[in-house]
Amino acid sequence: MRITDTSDLWWKSAVIYCLDVETFLDSNGDGVGDLQGLASRIDYLAQLGVTCLWLMPFYPTPDRDDGYDVTDFYGVDPRLGTHGDLVEVIRTARDRGIRVIVDLVVNHTSDRHPWFQSAKRSPSSPYRDFYVWRSDPPPKGQKNEVFPGEADGIWTREDKSGKWYMHSFYPHQPDLNIANPAVRDEIAKTVGFWLQLGISGFRVDAVPFLLEVQEGAEMADPHDMLRDIRRFLQRRSSEAVLLGEVNLPYEQQAAYFGAGNDGQELTMQFDFAGMQAFYLSLVRQDPEPLATALSSRPALPVEAQWANFLRNHDELTLDQLTDDERQEVFEAFAPDEHQRVYGRGITRRLPTMLEGDPRRIRMAYSLLFTLPGTPALFYGEEIGMGENAELDKRHAVRTPMQWSAERHGGFSTAPPSRLVAQPPGDGYSPLHVNVADQLEDRDSLLHFFRDLTSRYRISPELGWGELEIIAHDASGVLVHSLRADVGRTVAVHNFTDVPAVVAFALADDPEGTTLVDVLDSERLPLDDRGRVEFTLPAYGYRWLRVSRPGDGRVT
Repeated sequence: MRITDTSDLWWKSAVIYCLDVETFLDSNGDGVGDLQGLASRIDYLAQLGVTCLWLMPFYPTPDRDDGYDVTDFYGVDPRLGTHGDLVEVIRTARDRGIRVIVDLVVNHTSDRHPWFQSAKRSPSSPYRDFYVWRSDPPPKGQKNEVFPGEADGIWTREDKSGKWYMHSFYPHQPDLNIANPAVRDEIAKTVGFWLQLGISGFRVDAVPFLLEVQEGAEMADPHDMLRDIRRFLQRRSSEAVLLGEVNLPYEQQAAYFGAGNDGQELTMQFDFAGMQAFYLSLVRQDPEPLATALSSRPALPVEAQWANFLRNHDELTLDQLTDDERQEVFEAFAPDEHQRVYGRGITRRLPTMLEGDPRRIRMAYSLLFTLPGTPALFYGEEIGMGENAELDKRHAVRTPMQWSAERHGGFSTAPPSRLVAQPPGDGYSPLHVNVADQLEDRDSLLHFFRDLTSRYRISPELGWGELEIIAHDASGVLVHSLRADVGRTVAVHNFTDVPAVVAFALADDPEGTTLVDVLDSERLPLDDRGRVEFTLPAYGYRWLRVSRPGDGRVT
């Protein structure tokens, strides 16, 4: 792949870091993290190597769904701060080379949003058609696919009018009607407002649900809305990005990039299929499921990208695996029923699933940074935070950031009863896992992450390159390369608990080519057949940059 003008495609080689303001750092002792606390930790993120900060919802909310139930798309939750505090975060981050993106949650509102409050008062309300209604009772036996067992179907009766409103999620989150041009105008205004404050793009929540329209709606193609948002975005800010949450098989995801049209829909999408295949590979100690998934990705134009992740703020969903495959992962990584949720997901973080084995943990994150695409981290991954198993469902992984071994992990000085969430109390408590201790330990996971991000950022082929799965004979080892006009890196990862002798050929490289391990600077020359052979430890990994004679590249 040839890299040309990259100024507006910064996201191709970004390091994305997701956090929830309310669980990051409390600056005023009220038990809730806030924007001033976040601003004071921007330098920490810069030193970690973060180049894109993704803020989960900070809008006014009743907070019945972790902030995704919004009452004002233009506001800032007063518990977290003010617009001025947010602008200070954006400015400080930009000064440190970090762009900020925010959640765009426009598939629904809170039922306390003024639009819905007006809509339910009267059928003649100007906001009545902002939502989806029906007069006849919904069919019996309907299920809620998002929250099975928690939400009863997707229609709820509004008592005053006797009509039913649609909600793909919880009953307190009525769906917006995107077939209504006025709703689409409001979404565009929301996008424009945050861009004006300096935001560099949006993580678009639950995109397939956003584009659902009722049968008979006067909207020929819901994807037109995505194309309109993308065009609007590019008019206002050529660098802005749309990162979409689309948990669908690859062939269906392609449509959300705009395949078959002009390609101008989502800029990036999370690779849910690859993530789930990765966990199956971990369980089996066999990279084949992951290699198959990566090879099955649809081709993308240069203006699009995959975002790779191992953990997000919801359950670790496994819904794209077969029933037998999902059960296989459950039995290995969530053996207790309370560690599972909705019949599809796991409520644990990676270190606890891997029983704290530092070899497997580091191999997993090394692989993340060498997958074709852009790595996305969830706060606390860089120090190996665990979950609080005493918290319900998704909340188990949404615990306060652990800054030190002090009370509440240095997150807050508030009494325990006022904390937004309690940190773990087991071997992953702040006493054992925290930033302060790991900063002083050069062999810590935190320093390992710093090494990964620094090597990633000087290896643009990892974000831009074309994938090649390289053949070899070592069982349980994945060898792949990423190649662009700026260079080529070969990544080697051992999924097994035994050492492996790895041998492979790079036959198209000239005599005198060497492989430089960018993680420890060792040089491995190719023989006259273009082959190299070495031993990889159990759960070992190497990043090998191809250095050709006379290329003059600093390694």
